[in-house]
Amino acid sequence: MRKLVFTAASIAALAFAGPAAADDPIVIKFSHVVAANTPKGLGAEKFKELAEKYTAGKVKVEVYPNSTLYKDKEELEALQLGSVQMLAPSVSKFGPLGIKEFEVFDLPYILPNRKALRKVTEGPLGEKLLKMLEPKGLVGLAYWDNGFKQMSANKKLVTPDDYKGVKFRIQSSKVLQAQFRALSALPQVMAFSEVYQALQTGVVDGQENTWSNIYTQKMHEVQKYMTQTNHGYIGYAVIVNKKFWDGLPADIRGQLSKAMKEATDFSNAQSQKENDDALAEIKKSGKTEIITLTAEQDAAMRKVMEPVYQEMASRVGQAVLDEFQKETKAAGN
Repeated sequence: MRKLVFTAASIAALAFAGPAAADDPIVIKFSHVVAANTPKGLGAEKFKELAEKYTAGKVKVEVYPNSTLYKDKEELEALQLGSVQMLAPSVSKFGPLGIKEFEVFDLPYILPNRKALRKVTEGPLGEKLLKMLEPKGLVGLAYWDNGFKQMSANKKLVTPDDYKGVKFRIQSSKVLQAQFRALSALPQVMAFSEVYQALQTGVVDGQENTWSNIYTQKMHEVQKYMTQTNHGYIGYAVIVNKKFWDGLPADIRGQLSKAMKEATDFSNAQSQKENDDALAEIKKSGKTEIITLTAEQDAAMRKVMEPVYQEMASRVGQAVLDEFQKETKAAGN
């Protein structure tokens, strides 16, 4: 960690000292932890393409996928220190940073569909949440979808009782811990890059993720069963170092904002396609059995998780929870 801090501080000093020459491009290091062929990975590449095009080469975007630069636990600190300029972390990552309101996205079954999701991320509530990042030295630029989560394990997961005692890898989120405790499962926080090996070696028994992440990380090869639950959502907030962003010329910021808007539309359109394609490939592989719940089984899962809302209201904020539910219910009707 000392090495990270030292390196980051050194790079930050250079980054904020201003360009060495007028012709030097402004470099944006965009680090992320998933594969290049996922919705996030494709969105990052689209942003690179558009940012470099709209700024006529005045900006150079370097994309670092698959945790090649920083892992889950390191990337936010690296951004705050200026070692990288841009990230797209899961919104769950902001809870440990002290912005617990973002964990409302983690509540099980809170987002009934993509229409409800858009109502939140493209509306005043989504903007309000992004503004909460600024005191932490971050600027929120956009929300990118990954998709809806499914459950997997080496045993069949059909009823809530099937989860009892199963060790699940989770992102660092108190809401997700509460979700699995409600199922009498054993949640274990773990970096995304470590999940495949942990499943392969039995360090954990199961995990929750989108079809796209499951397929690109080959988790289906080390899990006997997958249950199509759509119980939760994984999404990202594209964020940039505030000092870096505020220090850009106004015209460059405008061009980058335009590039981000178009990259966001592209990434979110890709999300559904990538997940549909990934599910088809997982089925084709024949390496895991996919379980579809009946309406009664789905209702049983929802019922057992209802107490999580009350338990987590004080953490995410009752006002944010109420506003979130109001928006999603209106969109779901």
